[in-house]
Amino acid sequence: MGSPARPDGDNVRVPTAKKNKKNATTASASPERRRELLAIAAEVFAAQGYNATTVRRIADEAGMLAGSLYYHFDSKESMVDEILSTFLTELWDGYDAVLAAGLGPRETIEALVTESFREIDRHRAAVAIYQKEARQLAAQPRFGYLTDSQRKFEKAWLGTLERGVTDGAFRADLDIRLTYRFLRDTVWVAASWYRPEGRHRPEEIARQYVSMVLDGIAVRG
Repeated sequence: MGSPARPDGDNVRVPTAKKNKKNATTASASPERRRELLAIAAEVFAAQGYNATTVRRIADEAGMLAGSLYYHFDSKESMVDEILSTFLTELWDGYDAVLAAGLGPRETIEALVTESFREIDRHRAAVAIYQKEARQLAAQPRFGYLTDSQRKFEKAWLGTLERGVTDGAFRADLDIRLTYRFLRDTVWVAASWYRPEGRHRPEEIARQYVSMVLDGIAVRG
């Protein structure tokens, strides 16, 4: 970890033959440190943007040399890839469980909203990165899963709303696509203001959100 810093480009990779075996082994044996570094990188990416962020800046925030950071990750591209893929994997673990539970349309929307706020609580910086950078990153083959996830996300929410209209749970005059966009954007914008140390837990925020929004689209008795 004490080797000289390497040139700080956007995607500089460390030649395998030049890696220090001891340091590489130490890095691979420290998953806690890896997670810590990814959390630091996520905050920097979220604040500065992917293009403006350098490996050197992330290393400075982590209190280490840029060259030492390369023992954990071969590029900033690898870092943002792991940040986003981890967030989306956890998001879909939750969403898939909700969609497989056989809930009614309103209950499904409530559960999806709750899972969304839980993920904002766990991965606030990753959500901010996704919102700002997904379109640009998705143009690269490595990040093709971003487009796949967006399509799956849209299908899940639109399908639930359509089922709600068909079943009579939601108003028949709803513009389904407009409603989907409103729900999507008003949920995920919470990443811009939510703080884990705040007074409200994600489940309480979700409950308040559902109360304010869904009662506006549910059929009135």
